[in-house]
Amino acid sequence: MPRIPLGRWTDSAVDFLQLHLSWLFDAVSAVVTGLYDAVGAVLGAPHPLLFAGMLALLAWWLRGLLAGVLAFAGLALVDSVGLWAEAMATLSLVLVATFVTLVMAVPLGIWAARSARVGAVLRPVLDFMQTMPAMVYLIPGIVFFGVGVVPGIIATIVFALPPGVRMTELGIRQVDGELVEAAEAFGTAPRHTLLRVQLPLALPTIMAGVNQVIMLGLSMVVIAGMVGGGGLGGAVYKAIGSVDIGLGFEAGLSIVVLAMYLDRMTGALGRRVSPLGRRAAAKARALTGFARIRQHRPRPAYAVTGVVVLALLAGALGTFGGARTDGPTGAADVGKGRTVSLGYIPWDEGIASTFLWKELLERRGFRVEARQLELGALFTGLAAGQVDVQTDAWLPVTQAQYWQKYGGRLDDLGSWYGPTSIEVAVPSYVEGVASLADLKGRSAQFKGRIIGIEPSAGAMAKLKDEVLGAYGLAGEYQVLDGSTPGMLAELDRAYRKKEPVAVVLWSPHWAYASYDLRKLQDPQGAFGEGDGIHSLSRKGFAADRPEVARWLKDFRLTEAQLTSLEAEIQRTGKGREQEAVRAWLKERPDLVDTLAPLPAA
Repeated sequence: MPRIPLGRWTDSAVDFLQLHLSWLFDAVSAVVTGLYDAVGAVLGAPHPLLFAGMLALLAWWLRGLLAGVLAFAGLALVDSVGLWAEAMATLSLVLVATFVTLVMAVPLGIWAARSARVGAVLRPVLDFMQTMPAMVYLIPGIVFFGVGVVPGIIATIVFALPPGVRMTELGIRQVDGELVEAAEAFGTAPRHTLLRVQLPLALPTIMAGVNQVIMLGLSMVVIAGMVGGGGLGGAVYKAIGSVDIGLGFEAGLSIVVLAMYLDRMTGALGRRVSPLGRRAAAKARALTGFARIRQHRPRPAYAVTGVVVLALLAGALGTFGGARTDGPTGAADVGKGRTVSLGYIPWDEGIASTFLWKELLERRGFRVEARQLELGALFTGLAAGQVDVQTDAWLPVTQAQYWQKYGGRLDDLGSWYGPTSIEVAVPSYVEGVASLADLKGRSAQFKGRIIGIEPSAGAMAKLKDEVLGAYGLAGEYQVLDGSTPGMLAELDRAYRKKEPVAVVLWSPHWAYASYDLRKLQDPQGAFGEGDGIHSLSRKGFAADRPEVARWLKDFRLTEAQLTSLEAEIQRTGKGREQEAVRAWLKERPDLVDTLAPLPAA
């Protein structure tokens, strides 16, 4: 059967939409970004514990005293692990996505409930939306909206829309038909029947749909973190990229706290609007003893007064808290608070160079944001102008596919290190394997696999598409997609047990100093010539930040400097990269002025 070129048709459709509807995507991005920024500003304004108190008061009012105490304890825990800002960013994403989803889902659900034909048309569309893997929605999201929070919100909306529509339709269909007939018999207009009979009776089911939308939104935050969505999802993605169990547990626990709070509050709100729920609340007020204390809820006026008092106190602290004065002053304040966005993939030289420049630029008065992204998303963000600079582009060979696609919208600031090499490496205790050709016929020894890194890395595509075929290994070995930290973890595990293992590596890399490894020779040159490590910027960056562009063009590191910086980061530990950079620079005080010289007086 001939192959149907669905992929090519999809690419053509996407190109057409980009060409003719870019104005619409820009408008949607502006609206979503505005909503997100507004909600984020409100949630991030109060002091963490004061805002936790407000949310605890809400929990007390909706579910009782015990719920309020547990809510405050959980939110205080989020603050104590240093993830409050990320939690508020995640909450902002979920609230915006939920709001937009409900604005679309409720009318669609009503329409489907009142028209069997509309319901029949919507059903397969909703099935498709709900069963498509959620990560797939990120691809058009990145293409149309770039990287950042917008594609994460759009993907969340698409993924969470089906249950909102279905539950609204179900709630209205479940309303007793005799009640609707009675309303119509008394001459009630269809619009009033909907608003005064069907929607009030369907409200508990609709609220259950709201709950499902929120939960699905929270399940998407980690996926959104892969494209620069930030928040707790970004923290989890960073933990996955660096195999940081501690950070992953803290971020995951913070997501659980938010999920439990939102789940309990929306459930309680649904009961509040239900006649059965109101009767249950009346019974709770009749309890005595400890049960009455545990279930006690303040009157709405008292709860609102408490929230207002806490909000005013938080505002006063924000107003009179004083301004920070710990930034650069005088000649060192070149940046004057202007922002620079750095993107990186979790390769060791990329992490090292990114956090080196983050520290240097902050010492020169710039505000710097460093975001970990997938390689494809990183190039897309650079081309769209949503990321200013990345310092780990391997050109002209390894990342040639990305340069061919996006190079016309990027500026090459030059190579700061080279030449590099991509190779397959094995531990030196593996005998009889000195080149890639020696892997032939020995797949059982290596369990038929070569441990790879990120599937988006150019080295992976070259290994799969060219190198294995050149040495007749295509049917014998499987290249396992994964991550750089995952590859290093597998190398360490096998090395400790003295087991044979073949991994994708590159030079320079600190692993060659930590393990006794052998680079497999490539006599056919299938991996190609060595690359230079380049710094790339978005178009127009040199005009916007001429000092930074000039410093990056002159940036150079020797192999000894780079490997020593990577080793310092490894010794200092995960999540403390900038601390390691500061320690490294402290031993090289002249390097700051060499890499980022101040302008002449």
